[in-house]
Amino acid sequence: MERATFNVLFYLRKSRQLKDDTYPIYARITVGSSRAEFSLHLYVLEKNWKPNTGIAKGITKEAKKINSSLEFSRSKIYGHKMELEQQGKKVTAISIKNKYQDISDDDKKTILGIFKEHNDRCKKLINIDFAPGTYKRYETCYKHVEYFIYNTYGKRDVVLSEVTPRFIQDFEYYLKVDRKCNHNTATKYLKNFKKIIKIALANYWIKKDPFSNIKFHIKDVDMAFLTEDELNNVMNKQIDIERLQLVRDVYVFACFTGLAFIDVKNLTKNHIEEKNGTLWVKKRRQKTKNWSHIPLLEPAIDIINKYENHPTCIKTGFLLPVMTNQKMNAYLKEIADICGIKKNLSTHTARHTFATTVTLANHISIEVVSKMLGHSSINMTKKYARVVDDLIQRDMRKIQGKYKTVS
Repeated sequence: MERATFNVLFYLRKSRQLKDDTYPIYARITVGSSRAEFSLHLYVLEKNWKPNTGIAKGITKEAKKINSSLEFSRSKIYGHKMELEQQGKKVTAISIKNKYQDISDDDKKTILGIFKEHNDRCKKLINIDFAPGTYKRYETCYKHVEYFIYNTYGKRDVVLSEVTPRFIQDFEYYLKVDRKCNHNTATKYLKNFKKIIKIALANYWIKKDPFSNIKFHIKDVDMAFLTEDELNNVMNKQIDIERLQLVRDVYVFACFTGLAFIDVKNLTKNHIEEKNGTLWVKKRRQKTKNWSHIPLLEPAIDIINKYENHPTCIKTGFLLPVMTNQKMNAYLKEIADICGIKKNLSTHTARHTFATTVTLANHISIEVVSKMLGHSSINMTKKYARVVDDLIQRDMRKIQGKYKTVS
């Protein structure tokens, strides 16, 4: 019986040039008429590559490192071929490739396959174990990974063994450069993706954690909030456009309650209680399930009364006719322009305004503010607290004139 031809070739994948002008090095295994190709997760500039011999040029440290890895890969491929022959198994390019990538023929798990299965389960557990926003973030992360794989590797999916530390680093680069995500947003997507890798590790589908040497850190962001003058300006500004007036009122309500967007949107009469002549909002935060206990101030009560008979409120049972978060944020930019405010207003800046201008600047203790915001610890509240200049000046007046200049 004629022995099938066997060949191993290393080449540059020219259609996959990276941002640093390097190309990925691929291995091509040929056994008879069967062929299989896969990335070796090595990268080199075209000028530093010898296509006729399939090695890196030169004697630099980087070239030696690449050539050593290529020699090891070649030896490994030949070893797997011999192993299959000794076991009496059929030797094909695919079977050798699967051996090299530690993929069993019976279980070719892919990263997007596992990710989709996770998201499908997550969807069924909405409002049980997951908030709708959590599911949405995983869906968005899935799409980012899907687009990254297609744009980088030209594939619809990759097997788990191809998810290496370099894969993670390239994905982070893709999020920041191609998708224009800021550092914190990219980090949150990486954390979502890490959960999928943990599922694979827990089920022994992969042996090594590609995140093992990758550390996450969230940068502190000085979020915007309205000063007292700016808040009064927004409250009292004459706005004749109905949609902007509605958005302004919902935003001001959030400024005087500290509720997050989703909690304002889902607010009903069942969340309002009267105690000793004071109306309170008492509800669990959707994000953390922690209780928020907030006595309603007059501006917030006035806004509830204003929309009591609004058609949307009557139809849905919600206290306020809240638009989508995207529309709210878009219209808040218009409101900022109308009011001459040079800050990037969003629904979340209302929560910061409550924590600073409405409460802390008026000497409400941080412990009380933490309870109203529904935080599980004061350390979380400190991220929201911004000491405004008026508060510093007010406190410093207490000691003015107490100390005299030493003559």
